[in-house]
Amino acid sequence: MSSFETKPSPWWAPEVHLDRRPILLARGRIEARMRDYLGENDFLMVDPPGLQRSPGNETHLHAFGTVMIGNDGEGQAMYLHTSPEFTMKKLLAAGERRIASLQHVWRNRERSALHHPEFTMLEWYRVGEPYDAVIADCVALLRVAAETTGVKALRFRDRECDPFIEPERIGVVEAFMRHAGIDLLASMDEEGVPDGEKLAEQMLALDMAVPEDRSWSYLFSLVLTDKVEPNLGMGRITVLDRYPAAEAALARRTADDRRLAERFELYACGVEMANGFGELTDADEQRRRFAAEMNEKQRIYGERYPLDEDFLAALAMMPAASGVALGFDRLVMLATGAPRIEAVLWAPVAE
Repeated sequence: MSSFETKPSPWWAPEVHLDRRPILLARGRIEARMRDYLGENDFLMVDPPGLQRSPGNETHLHAFGTVMIGNDGEGQAMYLHTSPEFTMKKLLAAGERRIASLQHVWRNRERSALHHPEFTMLEWYRVGEPYDAVIADCVALLRVAAETTGVKALRFRDRECDPFIEPERIGVVEAFMRHAGIDLLASMDEEGVPDGEKLAEQMLALDMAVPEDRSWSYLFSLVLTDKVEPNLGMGRITVLDRYPAAEAALARRTADDRRLAERFELYACGVEMANGFGELTDADEQRRRFAAEMNEKQRIYGERYPLDEDFLAALAMMPAASGVALGFDRLVMLATGAPRIEAVLWAPVAE
């Protein structure tokens, strides 16, 4: 067989595993220290089931579906969850006050250097505390990972981020103006309802490519990915804060501007590490947002997911809280300098 026909050795080949093993051992040490941090801060570790009636109701999240067959032989559509969020919020409604979960989640249509169909997510909630508290948790956990591996900077390829420097905190509106020259607020009305044509006009005026699909959400994502994200988390952590309400389906609106919401994302080395909210607890508003998201999913992808009626009922009882989800595998990547997510997984999903 010629050299160009040979394939790389599989992850389970002894020589490949030997190369990967130091990173995998570091993964275990990071997990242990993160659990210590959570315990020291009075978090109760919970274990939500992965099988759910609804996998989540965001437009661009894609789930793995299956069928659960009962004792009567009848089948019921079920999904592997994309996040433990719905179950964890039910636990908050039940009376828990500070909970965390470290477990596998599943997302379809996602595979790249930074994405994997099955990955590990750390998610946690604080009842009665502002989302500044979970932002502080995120920063602390990035520092824990760096300390555990003995590095002074997190790394992804040729990018570095010192997690011990005071983080940058910037609003989405300011970030779009600074890095793309786009005035996001000019593309919304006073209630935050977005207008894709107004955003497209600004992009065209700046000689940006505008696709045929001019939905505001799609254009927002394009500018964020192409112009804004590459500038975030360089040299120090960036907290991208105060998202447009139209891009924060599970977050409450900010007190000072109804166009914006209490959503943040945390970046290091240009990589999104965490996504958190001041949690929405208005069940009627949440139902309206989910319906809008599913209508958009139907328009774009020709599919929709059912609503979790138990979740909406529990949301009406849930106390004010803040929560966040952090990509554990990505954190291990940056703390060990691994170039791809498969390098930090004990056993990647077969392609």
